Amino acid sequence: MNELSVGALNIASLTVSLVVLIIGLVIWFFVNRASSRTNEQIELLEELLDQQKRQNALLRRLCEANEPEVVKEEVEAVKKEDDEEDDFIRLVAER
Repeated sequence: MNELSVGALNIASLTVSLVVLIIGLVIWFFVNRASSRTNEQIELLEELLDQQKRQNALLRRLCEANEPEVVKEEVEAVKKEDDEEDDFIRLVAER
């Protein structure tokens, strides 16, 4: 009778081990799958960001090329005024 209970105990522990192993593999599968999907999404977002940066650079060049020269002179004058105002602010002591 002792031999029967020892054999049943071995089979029960083996069954529990197999069930835990199967559950662990299923969990690993879903975690790995989610991780690979996340990596793909990150790659796509980085590619999208790169394309947007290129589009912004092209739009800036296009806008600068189509800008009339009078506007360019006004922009330069405004920049000079801003620089002068910044110089004054730099001289004021902070409290």
